[in-house]
Amino acid sequence: MKAMVQPGPAAGQTPFGVTPLSDALGAEIIGIDLRDPLSQPVFDAIRDTWHAHGVLLLRGQVLDEPSQAAFGARFGELGKVLNNHNGRSYSPGVMYISNVRENGELVGALPDGEMFFHSDQCYVERPGMATMLYAMEVPRRGGNTLFANMYTAYETLPDHIRARIEGKLALNVYDYNNNATKRGSEPREGIPSFAHPIVRTHPATGRKALYANRLMTHHIDGMDRAESDALLAEIFDHQEQPAFIYEHVWTPGDLLIWDNRCMLHARSDFDASERRMMRRVAILGDKPF
Repeated sequence: MKAMVQPGPAAGQTPFGVTPLSDALGAEIIGIDLRDPLSQPVFDAIRDTWHAHGVLLLRGQVLDEPSQAAFGARFGELGKVLNNHNGRSYSPGVMYISNVRENGELVGALPDGEMFFHSDQCYVERPGMATMLYAMEVPRRGGNTLFANMYTAYETLPDHIRARIEGKLALNVYDYNNNATKRGSEPREGIPSFAHPIVRTHPATGRKALYANRLMTHHIDGMDRAESDALLAEIFDHQEQPAFIYEHVWTPGDLLIWDNRCMLHARSDFDASERRMMRRVAILGDKPF
């Protein structure tokens, strides 16, 4: 099944090539070296291509932390990182996703293992609009990032489910049972949480997307808990169909930018004895509507 996306800039009208990553979502931009200055028209074309495809890949990039943060800031205000991970990050908008240890201490967050599908920072009033992840070191196998197209998930949702969630809010929470990568039974007291529409409208494209996820969406407001659990289980299974998913196998120098307003992402498991070091920049978004 091919995803329904708005067309990006027409071929020949951009100073770079665009190649789809999959039928489900995503595009690779070819011919851009982010060490070179980007004019506003070129950046606008990159942003339009991102809006059309949801996920962008730029391979072979050589980026230090300030350069990555500066590119992220072209998209919008950077989000704030609460933990600078032992001083590794010099920018408040940058964090490291890593299992690497220095002097016996982790230099990053979310070090190992599989991570369920989710949307970054959906548990706060203004969730992340975009996430930009740069590969520094990757394991030989696994540690892949999977993306699921929530435009397509909404557009193919059965009518009876769509009717039941119309206008509904769902509570999103962070950190089940002290585990930020897999869903547990009940969230701990005092953790960050916020209720957002289950169906949100993308402010740039005007399209509707499902805004619920297996890792962080706890319950639907105003609905009996058993009914809510059953309905969410149907939604989670629907949105994680293989036809909606692209799985990215990382190579050092890859830069991925994804739109948290219409894409979910997850991580596959990998050998914890192998090093994995990624640098993440989060771009702040608006309150979903």
